[in-house]
Amino acid sequence: MTQTTPDSARTAVESDAAHADLSRRRTDRIGVAVLGAGNVGSEVVQILQRNAEDLRARVGARLELVGVAVRDTSRDRGIDTELLTDDPAALVVRDDVDIVIELIGGIDPARELINAALEHGKSVVTANKALLAEYTGELSQAAEKANVDLYFEAAVAGAIPVIRPLMQSLAGDSVNRVAGIVNGTTNFILSSMAADGQDYDVVLAEAGRLGYAEADPTADVEGYDAAAKAAILASLAFHTRVTAADVYREGITHVTAADLESARKLDCTVKLLAICERVDDGAGHERVSARVYPALIPLDHPLASVGGAFNAVVVESENAGRLMFYGQGAGGAPTASAVLGDTVMAARNRVFGGRGPLESTYASLPIAPIGDINTRYYVSMRVADRPGVLSAVAGEFSKRDVSIATVRQQGAGEDARLVVVTHFAKDSALSKTVEALKDLDSVRNVSSVLRLEVTDE
Repeated sequence: MTQTTPDSARTAVESDAAHADLSRRRTDRIGVAVLGAGNVGSEVVQILQRNAEDLRARVGARLELVGVAVRDTSRDRGIDTELLTDDPAALVVRDDVDIVIELIGGIDPARELINAALEHGKSVVTANKALLAEYTGELSQAAEKANVDLYFEAAVAGAIPVIRPLMQSLAGDSVNRVAGIVNGTTNFILSSMAADGQDYDVVLAEAGRLGYAEADPTADVEGYDAAAKAAILASLAFHTRVTAADVYREGITHVTAADLESARKLDCTVKLLAICERVDDGAGHERVSARVYPALIPLDHPLASVGGAFNAVVVESENAGRLMFYGQGAGGAPTASAVLGDTVMAARNRVFGGRGPLESTYASLPIAPIGDINTRYYVSMRVADRPGVLSAVAGEFSKRDVSIATVRQQGAGEDARLVVVTHFAKDSALSKTVEALKDLDSVRNVSSVLRLEVTDE
């Protein structure tokens, strides 16, 4: 005869089992492995050791640094040599490791190492924006399968808390737009150009001398770094998997001192913006736009006052309204702060049970092409200084339904220049207009085309 267990009794048994399992999971020690000992990695190691007692009180268990993977173990890094290893693959699967902090950057071997750690039940904290912009889905699935954490607050805007607010604080809201300055190198360059009137090449050299720009600044100045961060922000904000390849990208190398001066006369400045927003396709269907480019913004907008190497992100949601996050977007100590915040969260989960949120892609919205995006434009061109030029230029805008808001003529003779600011228009229409302008005999060249963002008509 088969006996059945009443629902109430079954619930009690399952509850007792869950509590027993939680007790077994609780520990007084969490083993931490760090991959990479550069600026950020070294800071993380120092904080772990210097603040050991405080961290223990916050976590409820001791955070024990059990290994640091580096390329050259003979180099003096101020780290106990017994902790150093040049075999990260072996380190991430060790039995005494509970949390792996990945700070080596790039796609490979970081991807393989993180996957191996997750598959072996280790929680992972990473600041690797390039990897996350391509493989967040793969890594999140691996973390979910292993029932462990994958945290990456430090991947976007350094010490500024942006990831967690999008994933948790605004989880009950609907985010409409995320726009910000997420690359300190380009912001330093553009801020200096605006302040001193110097050309791009001069300021870039100064940025390199001061340590704000890498020896090869391509990832920063061509917008690749910001595009990776935009992909992460868009994915989280709109519950849609967005990769770096989905992000329209332009860099700042073509921005001139004359553009900054013209922007000032329009009560604007120029910033490299990462913009992620919900857009309507005209038929009532939502899409996601993610784009990075230098743009004019009004001087009274909060982002206009963000100078130097600082970052700032503005989030606009239906109920919370406009929120702004501002602070140090890069550097060893600021980024290490975000890494340690994630590490404490992951450690608490190991001690008390549970797991943090992973990616949400339920919306699966299509990506809007840049040609469909409506914004305003600033177009600067060198022209012949003769009658009829303005009429010919205006005619090309009119043919493609691009309405002109203002026109300024600057200089004379060989230095004659027209600066046109449009009303809102589709990007595809503006692109066709620019190509037509280049074919006009009266237009010597179109020197600059910039968007004019975060403005009303």
